[in-house]
Amino acid sequence: MTNLEPYTPGPASGAQIRRDGEKWTLILVRDLRHAPEKVWQALTDPAHLREWAPFDADGSLGRVGATVKLTTVASPKPHVSEARVTRADAPNALEYNWGDHDMRWELEAVGDGTRLTLWTNIGRSFISMGAAGWHICFDVLDHLLSGTPIGRVAGGNAMKSGGWQRLNTEYARLFGLETPNWPPPEAQKS
Repeated sequence: MTNLEPYTPGPASGAQIRRDGEKWTLILVRDLRHAPEKVWQALTDPAHLREWAPFDADGSLGRVGATVKLTTVASPKPHVSEARVTRADAPNALEYNWGDHDMRWELEAVGDGTRLTLWTNIGRSFISMGAAGWHICFDVLDHLLSGTPIGRVAGGNAMKSGGWQRLNTEYARLFGLETPNWPPPEAQKS
């Protein structure tokens, strides 16, 4: 069991959005203190994903052509979707779809660590919420890879935290968007 009390996410940073008509893409960049090979394993291995990602995977995402079921976690009703891996260039690039979201991960060696970049399409009304959620997931990933796991914080559990609420507001401001009122105030109390 891990203790989440000492964890408070840092300020919104390392994110941008790109718009192409109605298509919005969230781009998050995080420098991690771990080698690309170690980060790659965390991005592709189901056991590692269970520790930090907002979904569980029933197989490895590390092979082109693999079809893997991804199941959301910490949501009222888990959503299961099939992901098809379209690119797996270890330890540099990974691409797959998660439902109707295209996911592209780029790993670049920087010194002894990795610059991790996530590109994902996301609906305009959810983009600051997605940035807040992935920000927290990246923090959890960094702790996991450092050997100081804090436990997965995703889905509804993340949304109930004050850190997520603050990040949602900060990312909305950063992107020049109105802050979404989500979750509804009554859900925040439970």
